[in-house]
Amino acid sequence: MDIAVRAAVAFFFIYFLTRIVGRRELASMEPFDLILLIVLGDLIQQGITQSDYSVTGLIVAASTMALLTVLVSYASYRFPRLRPVLDGEPIVIVQDGKPIDGNMKRERLTLEEVMAAARLQNIDSLERIKWAVLETSGQISFITD
Repeated sequence: MDIAVRAAVAFFFIYFLTRIVGRRELASMEPFDLILLIVLGDLIQQGITQSDYSVTGLIVAASTMALLTVLVSYASYRFPRLRPVLDGEPIVIVQDGKPIDGNMKRERLTLEEVMAAARLQNIDSLERIKWAVLETSGQISFITD
């Protein structure tokens, strides 16, 4: 039971951490981010199992994480009022060719990053963008005229 409680605490800590890190960082994984995730996973594993290398400990910890993932997903589906807290909300970062500085600053996005994403979708100038929306996944959606 102790492993399940530690796994639940670790789950909510990781969930909180990913919400704080921001969606842009989670959408674009750099090599350093991958290394950080591997190290974080190892550190969390040590905290959850406390040197319990048994198969039972593995099953309890993994099952707790999987169950909590399903429960959070179900809560987001079942209770629409929780969705902004659990999943976040899309944020408009460009409207009618003009960047919304407050939203971009809050999400730590630069105009150069937005334009790089626009170029990947064959949009050559800011003026052609009617809406640019930072989705909850971290991707930027563009609607042009």
